Amino acid sequence: MGVRDSLDALFKGPDEFDLTSGSIGKPLFFLSLPIVVTNLLQTAYNLADTFWLGQYSTDALAAISFAFPMVFLLISFGMGISVAGSVLVAQYTGANEEREAEYAASQTVTFALIASVILGGTGYLLVGDFLAIMGASEDVLPMASSYMQVISLGLTFMFGFFVFVALMRGHGDTITPMLVMFGSVVLNIVLDPFVIFGWGPFPELGIEGAALATVFSRGLALVVGLAIMFRGARGVQIHLRDMVPDSSYLKRLVRIGLPASIEGTGRAVSMNLLLFIVALFPDPVVAAYGIGTRVFSVIFLPAIAVARGVETMTGQNIGANEPDRAAAAAGLAAKTLFVVLSAAGVLVFFVPEPIVSVFVGADQENAVRVVEVGTQFLRYVALTFGFIGIMRAYTGSFRGAGKTLTAAAISVLMLGVVRFPIAWVAAGELGSSGIWLSFAISNVVGALLAYAWYGRGTWREGNLTGSPVDVDEASVSTDD
Repeated sequence: MGVRDSLDALFKGPDEFDLTSGSIGKPLFFLSLPIVVTNLLQTAYNLADTFWLGQYSTDALAAISFAFPMVFLLISFGMGISVAGSVLVAQYTGANEEREAEYAASQTVTFALIASVILGGTGYLLVGDFLAIMGASEDVLPMASSYMQVISLGLTFMFGFFVFVALMRGHGDTITPMLVMFGSVVLNIVLDPFVIFGWGPFPELGIEGAALATVFSRGLALVVGLAIMFRGARGVQIHLRDMVPDSSYLKRLVRIGLPASIEGTGRAVSMNLLLFIVALFPDPVVAAYGIGTRVFSVIFLPAIAVARGVETMTGQNIGANEPDRAAAAAGLAAKTLFVVLSAAGVLVFFVPEPIVSVFVGADQENAVRVVEVGTQFLRYVALTFGFIGIMRAYTGSFRGAGKTLTAAAISVLMLGVVRFPIAWVAAGELGSSGIWLSFAISNVVGALLAYAWYGRGTWREGNLTGSPVDVDEASVSTDD
């Protein structure tokens, strides 16, 4: 038995279950499990950078705390395209319209690559001004700028791989992206210390080296991902002749994807606005904020993964005209995530200091203060982790049903109307602990809002796939 066969036996391949009939829990579990691993590997990129730069210097750690929200912002502007492509592929797959799914995937790749070039160029030109406005100190600004310039130039590789993952997931294949991500992460983790510290034949590049390692490993992953989709042996297939830009299809992608971009951008803007508040405090607080948000990104992996699984199940069941199965999947996911993440939150609440200490070099200046503030941050938020699971499950179902505007509205309300105003006011009264308090309150409010909105049942209305795409089978090259 080969490696691929062994992994299929462990995780179950997309051909092993039907998302539109039979039990709900089992296919949702096997669909989500590889996504958990994929997202864990995705987070390993950031954790590896955070770990090695934490050993390099406190300023470098603070610099990446400023850079990461901007990376998220650039990707969020274009993420609607990948969400729209995933939803369309899922709904066409559920309706057994494979040819339309292939056309949707091909057009999504085309417009995603175009968007990434535009966003990357814009980011490169504006990075210095953006970070200065966000309040980066004179010591931190040059390092954060050099990191973001490299990332901006390589944005096509990073964003292109996200699109590959989304399209494969929409078709029901979550194992293949996991395997590609694994190879890419291993390469990144191996390269990081060599290019950051200048080990062996490599020059010492510091924070810029971390960015180069990330871009290189992502670029290789994108090449592999495109080769898999062109071949078509796993997941959805794309074709060169289907990749000629179709303005009518762009309108469809925008109609579905724009709200998702608004949602992602809202999250990114919230992170940057919060960072603006955090920057009013000394660098150790900024560093602790960066560590805390990365810890959250790991802990919330199950919620994000299951939400993506719910998104795919909802899309395929809407396409198959089975909305009750979609609702059952969302409800099961919300309950399960609440229990799992609440248990994780209790654990973090009692042992936060060792978690924070992993990312701080013991001999670094202000190390004790960074650990102290990071520990406080985790304790404030830990007991609300379960509510994030509830919100993610229901917003995932909204997206799968094509109600991306609803998911965006919930996110914007949670972050822009609840979290940021509370952080702004409370930081003045309570110091940095006021920012941590805003996270806890907004997590609870976001869950209650998503649950109440989903209960209205408006997500059942409509079907975004519409009429089949008019494509000519004969026009498709079989050897592209």
